[in-house]
Amino acid sequence: MSDTTPDPAARRIFIDKQSPEPYRALLRTSETVRAAAADAGLERTLVELINLRVSQINGCPYCLDVHTRAALRGGETTQRLGVLAAWRHTELFTARERAALALAEATTQPADDAVQEAAYATARQALTDDEISAAIWVAITINAFNRVSIMSRHPVRKSSQ
Repeated sequence: MSDTTPDPAARRIFIDKQSPEPYRALLRTSETVRAAAADAGLERTLVELINLRVSQINGCPYCLDVHTRAALRGGETTQRLGVLAAWRHTELFTARERAALALAEATTQPADDAVQEAAYATARQALTDDEISAAIWVAITINAFNRVSIMSRHPVRKSSQ
């Protein structure tokens, strides 16, 4: 008879459950950022596009699942969600959305200064200062959630649909 118990050294802990207070602080930050984004005029669908694009870059299946469902509930189309990873090569996204997505990518991969400068220059033409700040905060926050879920290996549950 073989032992099917996972190797304790390989088992991941859910850091959000193991250390709940830092996670609750992150949730409060997320709520504050969501409110700031709404106050700045970023539509909920645009916030979800940022969440999804950052989660694609980071390879976070849990956050991709959560935010795909949220985007669909918010009225986003399956066509746009399907091509989001290639947003630069389609005309399906507005100038505002493209600027916010470029900022989100630059925030997620900040080491390339030229990319960061180009994203910021584009954003200055299409977004207000408040929108730029909100888009960057949305990207920062989802990056943090991505790391929580990736390091915890949060499972994606099969949906009933």
